[in-house]
Amino acid sequence: MVEKIKTIDNYLDNHYIHRSNWLRAAVLGANDGILSTASLAIGVAAASDIREPIILATLAGLVAGALSMAAGEYVSVSSQTDIEQADIEREKQELMETPEAELHLLSQIYEERGLSKKTALTVAKELTLKDALGAHVRDELGINEISQAKPIQAAFASGSAFTLGGILPLIVVLFLPLQNMEYFLYGFALFFLIILGALAAKTGGSSISKAIIRITFWGTIAMGLTALVGFLFGVNLG
Repeated sequence: MVEKIKTIDNYLDNHYIHRSNWLRAAVLGANDGILSTASLAIGVAAASDIREPIILATLAGLVAGALSMAAGEYVSVSSQTDIEQADIEREKQELMETPEAELHLLSQIYEERGLSKKTALTVAKELTLKDALGAHVRDELGINEISQAKPIQAAFASGSAFTLGGILPLIVVLFLPLQNMEYFLYGFALFFLIILGALAAKTGGSSISKAIIRITFWGTIAMGLTALVGFLFGVNLG
């Protein structure tokens, strides 16, 4: 019987960690798009008797939020990329100046992972001969293709997801009755958040029930507090 050997591609097909970068940005963006836009609309609806101010506030929140999410994600992930590149350059310099010390350090890393002293040194030497910098970047710095920061990807995923998420409360504001608009917004936003949480959990291979409970709890708090602010200030925008 010929045993089928897993390739790297097969491994990634059966695991979810390679989706973590774009999935985190997309889920954060969509969740924030639904929650912040709906919360803003609820707060204005609680203080207004007409539809136009609610539409204006919701649309403004959607546009500003999408741009802010994309820009913020790009800047933060770019900062991470700068740190990674600086560490890689520092590692290059150390490999040129103190190759023996770096080889010893790499051997120690493998020893701490469970290899014997002799085997760890052999592995360190062989990996150093093949790609010294690659071995140190991966095993000393902990940077790999999966975890490496990708600013453009993160910004696009976050901004696009925020826009898609924010459009949903906007549709509610545009087409549902003005009376009890706060409750319509809360109900539909919660429904959208539950669907998002379930899809994100399924895509990431995690617990769907935990994701739904978490997103429902915090979504309710956020929208409830925003509605309370609108009622407490009691400003009539009509």
